Amino acid sequence: MMFRLAQISDPHLGPLPKVAWTDLASKRAFGWYNWRRNRARAFAPAVLNALTEDMLAGRPDHVAVTGDLVNLGLSEEFDNARAWLENLGAPEDVTVIPGNHDAYVHGAIEEFTEAWHPYMLGDEAREVHFPFIRRRRNVAIVALSSAVPTAPLMATGEIGGGQAAALASRLAALGRAALFRVVLIHHAPVAKSSHWHKRLVDGDLFRQAIAEAGAELILHGHNHKTSIAHLPGPKGPVPVVGVAAASKLPHDGKPGGSYLSFDIEEAGAGFTIRMTERGVLTPGGAVETLSEQSLTE
Repeated sequence: MMFRLAQISDPHLGPLPKVAWTDLASKRAFGWYNWRRNRARAFAPAVLNALTEDMLAGRPDHVAVTGDLVNLGLSEEFDNARAWLENLGAPEDVTVIPGNHDAYVHGAIEEFTEAWHPYMLGDEAREVHFPFIRRRRNVAIVALSSAVPTAPLMATGEIGGGQAAALASRLAALGRAALFRVVLIHHAPVAKSSHWHKRLVDGDLFRQAIAEAGAELILHGHNHKTSIAHLPGPKGPVPVVGVAAASKLPHDGKPGGSYLSFDIEEAGAGFTIRMTERGVLTPGGAVETLSEQSLTE
């Protein structure tokens, strides 16, 4: 039986709520200026609304949101993001991981953990702890957090040795159970796939875990563009897929936001993966299929 997993990322939900001057006495001052100067014109709620409506019409079995729901880590932003998540589906049908903008300042992690708590729980868990696992039929979703507060003008991520060790151990166990293993991480885990100030600082730990234990699919956001790469696994290359920022407006002939849909089916001793990207090509245009391809040989 086919399992359809949808991925949407980096919605950077807007517009910004009212910002007090006291809120800007931190890294937020840089983010607020960037929003006013650039992102308010580059991102549009209408694009995100069209994508989510189209995505839900495809009746996915599960939705993965791979971070950067908000912009400045404001309390009202976290509440608005919770309302948006509720529109996507029930917590058991939607898995969320945070991005660097969600952890924009110290204290933000505690706030989004409380606001999005039911969307970041492993099976049978009551407290949020990364990595967590959700099993849905023959698919195991393994969710990591690379979101850490950083200095102004930096957007790096880290998973830490504890998460990396747990990732390797749990992926190995899930592999022995013959489950399709999907790893969610916000920052791109492939070396040199992001600018230095946006990189996954300890990406070598992640790559070592995949090399040792393997996975069937790795999904990330962060880079605001759709991409396909591979990491070595014990049984061959593992596809690593990033998706465009979901609120991005088409500009200068370049496509806007998109989401990805993965149709996963058992095939012999393994699985097949069929990926479809749907997005917006022109300002005000309808959501359409941008590409379709197999991720398995």
